[in-house]
Amino acid sequence: MPEAIDRRRLVRRHNPVLTSAHPADVLTVGNGDIALTVDVSGLQTFPSFHELVPDPHRVVRDGLTGLPEQRPRVFDADDFQIPLRTQSTWGWYETRADRELRLEDATTLYETSRGPVPYLDRMGLQRAGDPIAEEFVTGAWYHFNPRRAHLGRLALVRPDGTGPGHPAALSDVRTELDLWTGTIHAAYVLDGEPVRVTTVADPHDHRFAVRVESGLLLRGWGVAWVFDDQPDDLAAFELPLAQKTTWDRRAEHHWNARRTVETLTYGVSVSTTGSLRQAADSVVAHANTAVLEVVVTLAPDRQQDERGFSAVRDSARAWWAEHWSTGAAISLAGSTDARAGELERRIVLSQYLTAVNSAGATPPAESGLTYNTWTGKFHLEMHWWHAAHFSLWGRGHLLERSLRWYHGALDAGKVTARRQGCRGARWPKQTDPSARESPSNIGVFLLWQQPHVIYLLELLRGEGRGEAFLREHYPLVEATADFMADFAEERDGSYELPPPLIPAQESYLLDRATNADPTFELAYWSWALRVANDWRVELGLEANQEWDRVARNMRRPTVLPDGTYAAIATPPLLIRKDHPSMLMALGWLPETHLVDPATMSATLDSVWEHWDLQSTWGWDYPVMAMTAARLGDTSRAIDALLLPSPKNVFLPNGHNPQIPGFLTVYLPANGGLLAAMAHLATAVNQGAELPDGWLITAEGLPALPHPSVMPHP
Repeated sequence: MPEAIDRRRLVRRHNPVLTSAHPADVLTVGNGDIALTVDVSGLQTFPSFHELVPDPHRVVRDGLTGLPEQRPRVFDADDFQIPLRTQSTWGWYETRADRELRLEDATTLYETSRGPVPYLDRMGLQRAGDPIAEEFVTGAWYHFNPRRAHLGRLALVRPDGTGPGHPAALSDVRTELDLWTGTIHAAYVLDGEPVRVTTVADPHDHRFAVRVESGLLLRGWGVAWVFDDQPDDLAAFELPLAQKTTWDRRAEHHWNARRTVETLTYGVSVSTTGSLRQAADSVVAHANTAVLEVVVTLAPDRQQDERGFSAVRDSARAWWAEHWSTGAAISLAGSTDARAGELERRIVLSQYLTAVNSAGATPPAESGLTYNTWTGKFHLEMHWWHAAHFSLWGRGHLLERSLRWYHGALDAGKVTARRQGCRGARWPKQTDPSARESPSNIGVFLLWQQPHVIYLLELLRGEGRGEAFLREHYPLVEATADFMADFAEERDGSYELPPPLIPAQESYLLDRATNADPTFELAYWSWALRVANDWRVELGLEANQEWDRVARNMRRPTVLPDGTYAAIATPPLLIRKDHPSMLMALGWLPETHLVDPATMSATLDSVWEHWDLQSTWGWDYPVMAMTAARLGDTSRAIDALLLPSPKNVFLPNGHNPQIPGFLTVYLPANGGLLAAMAHLATAVNQGAELPDGWLITAEGLPALPHPSVMPHP
C-alpha cells in the first residue's frame, strides 16, 4: 500500500514567489465567479506596467489561421504582459453603435442538402484605422458585444491619491501566493518604509479583503478602490461609453457606490478599519495607525453581508484546505528525471488557476477571469479543456456549477437548430451569458463543441450522481443528441457529417463549404449518441432507435495511403500544422468501434515525426499525451507534456502564454494538462510501465469514462 501523499507539502513546495517585477508576473485570487489579479505590491498598484500593448491592426479572428499579415500582433517573450483586472461571471456591458444593427444582416446562406442554411459568418475589422465594409459592421459589433467589464482596482496610493508610478520604486520584494490558503503575502520596501500586504478573496461571495502593515500609513498613504475606464478600445461605429458612479457615505468607515457602465449596473461596498474619503472616481482608505484593513464587496444583484478581513481570510483558509485535501492528488516525488519537478509544478499551479478562473456559473473564457480575450466571451469548444478535469480529479462539484448555464441557453440553441433545418439544439462556439451566437468566419462552422455537454454530464454520472441528477439534466442530453442525429446525413447505409463545417483543426477554414467527415468528430458523434442512449436506459426509457442507428453506422474515418488517419475525408485530407485533432478520436475519447488502435498508433508516430509541432497550441500537448496514454506509451505521454515549444512554456505563476500570439494567458492548456495527467496516472494504475527516472503516486483519481488503456505495441 503506497504511503499517503503529504498534500500540504506537495502544494506548498510550488507556491509562486516573485522577487522582482515583470509585466507578466501577476498573481490572482478568486473563487471561480470573481477574481482579482495583482502585481508585486500585493495590490493593483502599477496598472500601466502590466497593460497590454495596443495593436492598431488587430483583426477579428477566432484563431491564428490565415495569412501572416492577418494575424494579431506577436508579443516577444520579453515583451508580453498580463494586465491587472477585477472581473466576474456576471459583469457584462454592451456598447452603443451609431446606427441600427440587425443580427440577421451578419448571415450568409450556404447550400446544403436541407436547402439554403444561414450562418452568422459576416465579421470584419475591429479597432482598426482602416475603413470597414458596411456589410461587416453588424458582424463586428455582435462579435465583440457584450463585453466582460473590469469592475475596479485596489491600489496603494500616496497621500495625494496618486500611485507610486513604477514598480522600480519597490525594493527587497518578496511576493508569495500561498496556494494552501489562497492568500497572497507581499513584503517590500517603499519610500524607505517596510510594507507588508495580505490579499485574499472570499470563497463564497463577491468580496476581496486586504491588510496593509506599514509606517507609510502614518505618513498619509492609503488603499484606494478605483473605477478605471474600461480597457477595450472602441470601433469607429461605437459611441463613447456612458459611465457613471454614485457614492453613498454610510459611515466614516463604510461607503457604498453604484457604478453604471452602459447596460451594466452593480454595487460596490468599501469598508475599512480606518476612514474613507472620496477622490474623483475612487474612494481612499486611510489609517492613523500602522495597520489598515480594507474589504471590498461587489453586489451584482443583491446586498451582501458585511464581513471583516479576518472573517474573509479564515473562510478562504478553510475552503482551500478542504479543496486540496479532497479529490485527487498526484505527486512525482522520488522521480530522478530532471523534468519531474517542473511537471509537478505545472500540475499543482494548474489546479489553483482553474479553480480561480474556470469554476464559475458560466463556461469560462480562454483567459478566464484574469483579463479579456475576445472581450471576455467564452468558447464552448474549450469548455471541456477548462473543466473536465474537475471531475477527472474527483471535484465534479466545480464542473457542475457551469453546466447549469446550458439550461438557460437551451432555447437559443433550439432556435439555431431550427434555423438550420434540424431538430434539437445546436450549441454555439463563441457566446456569453445571453447564449447569443457570435458572428465568426470560423466559430459558426465548428461542430466539436456539440457533444461536450453530453461528455461533461457523463463524467458526473460516472461519479455516482443519482436519478434526480439524470432527470434534471436529461433535457440537455436529449436536445443535444436530437440535433446530432438530425445533422448527420445517411448515404449508402452510413452516416456522414456534411458541409459546411470546420473541424477542430481550424486550418481548413478556406474549405468550409466542402469539408466533410472529420476523423475526430465522426468518432465523437458515435460515442456521444451511444452515451445519450445509456442515459435513456438508466432513466427507464426505451433506447432512441434513430440515435442508435446513427451511432452504429457512422462513416469510418479516412485512412491515408501511409496507414495513418486523415484529418478530414475531403481534400486536402491533412494539413500538418495547428491542432492534430484526429488524435483525439482515441485518447481524448475512449475506444470506439470506428477507430483502430494500430492505425491510431501509427498516426501518433507520424504526428511526432512529421507535424509542425511549433505551430501547435497549449492543449495539443495534452492531446498527444492522452492518445499515448490510452495506447500504453507512458514515455511519449510524458515527453508530449514537456515538449519544448514556445506555446508549452509555463510562467512562474503557472500561466501558459501562447507565444507567438495574442494570448498571454491560456487556461485550456492548464485544464488539458490535468486531464492528461489523469489519463497517464490511470494507465500506470492499470499496469503500464513508466520510463526510467519516473515515479507517479496518485490517490483519489476516479475511473475514466469507459476506460481502455491498451498495452503499448
